[in-house]
Amino acid sequence: MARNEILKKVSGFDEIGRETAILEKYGFDYPSKKGEVKNILDALHPQRLDLTVSEITRETASAKSIRLVSENGSLPPFQAGQYINVFVEVGGVRISRPYSIASSPTQTGYYEIAVRRVEDGFVSNYLLDDLKPGNQLSSSGPSGNFHYNPLFHGDQLVFIAGGSGITPFMSMLREAADKNLSRCIHLFYGSRSEDDVIYRTEIDRIASAHKNITWDLVLSEPAPAFRGLKGFITGSLIKKNLKDLDRTFFVCGPEAMYQFCLPELEKLSIRSRKIRVEVMGAPKNIVLNPGWPENVKASDVFKVAIRGKKTISALASEPLMISLERAGIVIPALCRSGECSLCRTKLLSGKVYQPHGAKLRKSDQVFGYIHPCMAYPITDIEILL
Repeated sequence: MARNEILKKVSGFDEIGRETAILEKYGFDYPSKKGEVKNILDALHPQRLDLTVSEITRETASAKSIRLVSENGSLPPFQAGQYINVFVEVGGVRISRPYSIASSPTQTGYYEIAVRRVEDGFVSNYLLDDLKPGNQLSSSGPSGNFHYNPLFHGDQLVFIAGGSGITPFMSMLREAADKNLSRCIHLFYGSRSEDDVIYRTEIDRIASAHKNITWDLVLSEPAPAFRGLKGFITGSLIKKNLKDLDRTFFVCGPEAMYQFCLPELEKLSIRSRKIRVEVMGAPKNIVLNPGWPENVKASDVFKVAIRGKKTISALASEPLMISLERAGIVIPALCRSGECSLCRTKLLSGKVYQPHGAKLRKSDQVFGYIHPCMAYPITDIEILL
């Protein structure tokens, strides 16, 4: 019996033949679609974005908001709370810093970031003093996990912001307002003084227009005439101003704020799975962190040998990544807070100090990998790039 005659006796063979004929007539010519998937992925998750500064607005004496538009006509979508890593060249050094996107995901024409001056800031001073509308920048695509997930976070939310840590929350608030979302949100915004409050007018406007969004300003150094909440965002202050503590808490601000606020949430018996934290950079004074070796001073300088390349000097109290960048050696980076793992580097010899915020995989610890953005040399070291 011929092969074709045998196949025709197989159950369903005729139906498969008819479907094949239909697909041959109406189906896609897949070879002609070659490259389309890559183009779609590159549009949604680009490695680099070419951006132009369209507008700069002074928000406070020490902060400005910067709007960035695409040179290529479109920007990839993002989730409220995510950030971009902005690349600049300062003093001949190519360097980057992550900035949370403050604009709403519903706004597709531009990304807005807010930059606050940092004492001895390598990048913030450049962005605030030298950047002008029309200047060009590049950045990573949107990244980060500090965003709302309806499956896990519920619709009762508390935002705790400190200083420029308001930026991811502005994106969340703007999205909630733009879409008229029903999430119940209360914002505690901690600031030194009223003059330092970023986006205050807009937060007031959103809260007045949407009854499910409320907020409290908490000042640590208020003027005598201030009638709002004073001091710090303590557990007792949170409990006094919220009727129900069964909520998901999002926290974003400077390092000192985490050191203070997270223990306060523990006092309220808030479960760790109900607390979301966005780390904003390395600690300001690393030598004060628990576990810092007593015999190493902040001013100590160590040698960093880069196998097959050169040896540089690195300050003990400065993240290794910054020391490398000052020497003109740029390694891949996104978060610069020890979370994304993009900068992971092999430590061949010597010792580094890595604070609690550096989220090393177990395999990294076993095989000797570090995150240079949150690694501080405490001896002479050798690394492999």
